Amino acid sequence: MMVIDGQSAADETTGPAEGPAPAPLYGFQPPAGTPYSLEVTTIEDFHADHDDWPWNPPRPGRATFHYLILVTSGVLKHDVDHITHTVTPGKWLWVRPGHTQCWHPPSTATGPFILFEPDVLDAGTARLLTPATAHDAPAVLTPHPDDAPWAERTAHQLLDEHRALGRRPLDLHHALRRNLLQALLLRLAHSPGAPATLSPTTRRAALHQRFLDALELHFRERHHVDDYARLLGCSVRTLTRAAQDAGRPGARQVIDERRLLEARRLLGPAGWTARAVAAHLNFPDPADFGRFFRHHTGITPAAWAVQAEHRKSSPSLGL
Repeated sequence: MMVIDGQSAADETTGPAEGPAPAPLYGFQPPAGTPYSLEVTTIEDFHADHDDWPWNPPRPGRATFHYLILVTSGVLKHDVDHITHTVTPGKWLWVRPGHTQCWHPPSTATGPFILFEPDVLDAGTARLLTPATAHDAPAVLTPHPDDAPWAERTAHQLLDEHRALGRRPLDLHHALRRNLLQALLLRLAHSPGAPATLSPTTRRAALHQRFLDALELHFRERHHVDDYARLLGCSVRTLTRAAQDAGRPGARQVIDERRLLEARRLLGPAGWTARAVAAHLNFPDPADFGRFFRHHTGITPAAWAVQAEHRKSSPSLGL
């Protein structure tokens, strides 16, 4: 079954820690042999395979992938962004990437449990799902009575196909899993309580928020606008327009600003070296990081660190 690595690449550090640790970020790590960015199991199997982790004691965390759970019997309690949701039979829990979540102790809940990375969706489907995958979309969905049996059957078909690895050629097996997942998500996206169809301006605002969410998860390893356009299922032009609508010069500048903010934090209060920051932010080498930092600030990383230390020793100047 699914194995989640609590020490994912996004949590590794190359310098001193700063302040209290945030909720850990979990990367997608399915069992060996699972093809592509999709894992399907059941709530009961997940509980059985993971013993008392991660609910004893409760440990909040964030994931880089989606959790989608249908409760077919029993009751499931799950915290999403510090709000406890009670999911009863017939309802779906959808936890989007970047949300802080926390498991409750295992209960009698049963049902399909689907985990997938954003890039498993094709670009056209990702665009159609923009309202449903937005950071502020509802965590619990209740399909229309006409759709509920269809959605449950599709989830079980997806589970059956996932377990049938080796029954068909690998490409066909993945195509079936991917298309079953996309059909299920598109149907759920139009459930009562799901985000309604948005105007172009509102869609771009939602896209920009998804961009910011994705950037927060991936700014260390993804440095180009087209990386995020592919991840979000849109064009570079659309992503740039969404950033401009939000009052930013463009998507490129948003990425650079987030990397620069991290560099300033680490060079200043945290006391990291320029070499450590360059490695942490995945620059090719310290010289490349130095050129980036100087281009945006007008001074070298070493000079910034000296200024930050001076501010720290002179409280009247602030930081």
